[in-house]
Amino acid sequence: MASYCHRRYVSRLFQNFGKLQPKSKGQEIGLSCHSHKLMLYNDIIAQSYAGGFHILPIGLRALEKLTRLVDEEMQAIGGQKIAMTTLAPESLWQTSGRWAAAGSELFKLMDRQKHQFCLGPTHEELVTKLLANIAQVSYKHLPIKLYQITRKFRDEMAPRYGLLRGREFEMKETALDTYNGVCGAYNRLFDRIGVPYVKVSGATGIIGGSLSHEYHYFADVGQDSVLLCERCGVQMNKELAAEDGSLPSACQMPAAQCDLQEQKGIEVGHTFYLGTKYSSPFKAVYMDSDGSTMIDFHMGCYGLGITRILQATVEALSTETGIRWPSLVAPHQIYIIPKKDGNRGEDYLAAAESLSDSLTQRRHLQGEIVIDDRMNLTIGRRQVDADRLGYPYTIILGVKALESPALYEVVETATRETTFMSIDQLMSLADQIQTI
Repeated sequence: MASYCHRRYVSRLFQNFGKLQPKSKGQEIGLSCHSHKLMLYNDIIAQSYAGGFHILPIGLRALEKLTRLVDEEMQAIGGQKIAMTTLAPESLWQTSGRWAAAGSELFKLMDRQKHQFCLGPTHEELVTKLLANIAQVSYKHLPIKLYQITRKFRDEMAPRYGLLRGREFEMKETALDTYNGVCGAYNRLFDRIGVPYVKVSGATGIIGGSLSHEYHYFADVGQDSVLLCERCGVQMNKELAAEDGSLPSACQMPAAQCDLQEQKGIEVGHTFYLGTKYSSPFKAVYMDSDGSTMIDFHMGCYGLGITRILQATVEALSTETGIRWPSLVAPHQIYIIPKKDGNRGEDYLAAAESLSDSLTQRRHLQGEIVIDDRMNLTIGRRQVDADRLGYPYTIILGVKALESPALYEVVETATRETTFMSIDQLMSLADQIQTI
């Protein structure tokens, strides 16, 4: 009974396999990009309103894995996780000067006592006030490394691209950390995700500060343009080059040798060195080593768009008809398809269940195996569903799976390679699968 509880069956997943996926590209059917189409039609997300999306069970599994990945990297550098309020008082944003500067992008509301609030798009004011309220912080406590993963809100004028440009989004923020240390953690995070990215110099914008970097995935639907030159090492957002008036000379090489390239990118992370921009007006200070001098905190803020990363990786990796996940955050790792057979169908299903039980005895694969128990459908029909959902491995139990010794057909989705494996070979492969 215990092993049965670990089994996951397709027939019990919250998923509509009857939904027909359009053959046209996303833009041609009124959707902004192919990842948006894939995530909607495969029940990864569901639209609630323009710019707002429910994240459904399969999508949430991937999001939770990505969140655990972020937690690991932040805690590896000494980050401490907190949860701040979603509502931010107008008074704090007035103190920082951002209430007016943010303009119409802020979602504003008023309580019954006529106090105004905003739904936080970022939390610099709240975390600075939090530190300002703590008495007698000593230099010995520094650096203080706080971060949170929470839902953010921004009133986008034209929400589109699903989770890439929505009005609600999951985001990670860090405060009071050494700038290069957090950038290093971000580099390791994106390296582990395994999708090619670039780190570029960026504009500080409304958040402010004296130094800023952005992390981008390359994609045609990206709303940013990044300038890159492999010869001189220039990597910057085109917006920054325009602000600095350095667009013609962004590349440091002579014009004849310039290899400056412009590419579209999806911004998925942004780091800022703020200095005392927020600590000074909020009087957030610590006591110096002399025991009498109070000094303004020097702050940094660092943000990752968690839900944006999720869809941006799908955008970068997927085909027009099939989702491809970074293997570490795939909702499930293995999809088992037992053969449809009028006489021996129950035998094939029982073999699939036994295989699932053997695989889930490995702790890192518990919850990672799905059995397609729709025995009225052919193997080929079910393979189509496995491919479009992007399971990293599909194991097919055909005739050879009931022979002695048994052989299992294993399809690796990323390479499209098919291999017949013995049970020992299959378990060796399972041991190599990385999960989080």
